[in-house]
Amino acid sequence: MSTSENPPLQSETYIGNNNVMLFAPGKISITSEGSGIFTILCRKMAVELKSVKASSVNSNGSDFDRIPVGQLSYPNEAFQSDRNDADSSVTNEKVHMEFEMSHDSNSDCCSRQTLQIQSAVYTCLRKNNRVIKLVFKSVLLLAYLSYVAYAMYFKFGGEPEWRLLICSVFGLMMIIGFWFSNNFENNIKSWKRDRLVPCCSSSSTERVMFHLKWMLKVAVFIFIVVYVIVNIAVDHPENLIAAAGVALYILIFYVTSVNPAQVDWHPVFWGLALQFIFALITLETQWGYEAFKWVGDRVTEFLVYSDVGAEFVFGTVFAEHLFAFKVMPVVVFMATIISILYYLGVIPFLIKHAGRFLGFCMGTRPAESLSAAGNIFLGMTDLPLMLRPFLKDLTNSELHAILTGGFATIAGSVLGAYISFGVPANHLLTASVMSAPAALALSKLSYPELDRSKSSTTDYSKIAKSSDRNIFDAATHGATVSAKLVAAIVVNVIAFLSLLEFVNVTLIWFGERVGVEDFTLEFMCSYLFYPIAYFMGADVPDCRQVATLVAKKTFTNEYIAYFDLAKIINNRKELTKFIAKDNSSSSNWWWNNNDVIYNNGTQNITLELGIMSDKSEVVATYALCGFANFGSMGILLGALSALVPSREGDITGMILRAMITGNAACFLTGSIAGLLYKG
Repeated sequence: MSTSENPPLQSETYIGNNNVMLFAPGKISITSEGSGIFTILCRKMAVELKSVKASSVNSNGSDFDRIPVGQLSYPNEAFQSDRNDADSSVTNEKVHMEFEMSHDSNSDCCSRQTLQIQSAVYTCLRKNNRVIKLVFKSVLLLAYLSYVAYAMYFKFGGEPEWRLLICSVFGLMMIIGFWFSNNFENNIKSWKRDRLVPCCSSSSTERVMFHLKWMLKVAVFIFIVVYVIVNIAVDHPENLIAAAGVALYILIFYVTSVNPAQVDWHPVFWGLALQFIFALITLETQWGYEAFKWVGDRVTEFLVYSDVGAEFVFGTVFAEHLFAFKVMPVVVFMATIISILYYLGVIPFLIKHAGRFLGFCMGTRPAESLSAAGNIFLGMTDLPLMLRPFLKDLTNSELHAILTGGFATIAGSVLGAYISFGVPANHLLTASVMSAPAALALSKLSYPELDRSKSSTTDYSKIAKSSDRNIFDAATHGATVSAKLVAAIVVNVIAFLSLLEFVNVTLIWFGERVGVEDFTLEFMCSYLFYPIAYFMGADVPDCRQVATLVAKKTFTNEYIAYFDLAKIINNRKELTKFIAKDNSSSSNWWWNNNDVIYNNGTQNITLELGIMSDKSEVVATYALCGFANFGSMGILLGALSALVPSREGDITGMILRAMITGNAACFLTGSIAGLLYKG
């Protein structure tokens, strides 16, 4: 078909939802900023016009809906006077499509008019996009606030009303924060650079700030010491063992530091102080404890919704297979929710401001502060993706801090799994937050800053944004990514439990050859890790059990350790219920090695792994709350090495030290819990 028979239009423009295609005698240009009606029209043309390949827009064969932002232009020599046929296949296809569209437009006026109307509408929407969005969001916000106001007027006083009010206030604060950040952050940066920094850089101001910092440190230190003496040493002197544990960890990591002479005690002091103050609020004050208990109860309620999907897939008896069909769907559900919250900007907003707070208090750099804050929500393999803009230029000390933070905390996606085991949600949430400053403090003690950092205080906004296109894409992405996480959890649990059983049977066999009964790995570790449990403040009769849990967490993973802890917690509840119901004395239950047996009147019931006191359960909950184990070393090493291959040597050289430091941060958190626990 020649161009002389069906001459193309001299100039034609088709517009659809921020997609523009321009047909002109010397050039074919495509501008794309999204996907919409233009993509649909192109695909429709590809079906109707058999000779057109609508997916071919350049020599690489990209699809229309994958055109990058910007303008792609292709010379169209076929419109020139010589009409030569030596054009590329892409150009020929474009000429052919233009010719067919021109021919179609002349024969179907109705379709052409419809397309022009659509073009006009989309052009109007595009030009007024910002105003329309602002009006729509404002109307939606006013409608919701009206609903909340009427709901408070209609009925107020119960827990549901307080829940609605608290969530609404939190959401409104987030909206105000987003608006303020988007509109005034650059102005604040300019003000700090032009006004505040020059003012604070003067010698007199620096002297005043130096003295104020020391006065504040002394005041906080005196407060902590006085509080420990008055409220703990007098009434619960046995808890001071945990205080000795804190001092012991500081001494050990100072002595084994990469360079003790270069240790900056400012982040060390404030990391431990923040950990203590936060624990004081959540464990010692009634309002703090109730607040976190309320949040924990709401999270537990929220996780129940995963049962609907699990029941649909696995049937009504899914709960009989607890770990695979009850716990793993919780991981999928939480990963999906976190992905959505990250796309909406909620998690980046929280991480950025929590990181600023840690950086302000501890004097740490943006990358390590954001890492410590981000580990509260994200996993140790997810967080490096968020910190990708920083990774290449990190100093070794900053890199060590990021590794340590990954080992010292747990991800929000697996937090739900531990809660579904039966571990108290409020203590898990508290432990996750407490370990963030502890990890930074011990990391700066173990690997102090030896180089000059390339980051500045203005880099807190360099967090990588979500690549998802909409909320549904974010949900799908989160669910899909969780498949790898679920598979990793399941295969690791199978592998390590099988390996542990093999090691135990082998050790028992060797023990029987010399007349030693029940010589297992747990038996060995219960003595090897006994000092750790003791200096965390666990009750002495329970130290071997806590030591065994810590060993399982270190040598296998925290899933197995928390699964066993949940059994112990449920055992104590069951035995307490039995004793209260039948007014039974201690003669109706007894220990059999590591198990507890009680007689319910008809038969003996065995409680495997026995029981512990409530204090020891709390200490163990805090001490196990981290990814620090040998298996996680390989996972984190692989993830970071893939992102920054140039730093693989540095990561390999410090990852064992970081794992040990992360474990110690968890033990430090357990020590603080043991120090402040009063029952």
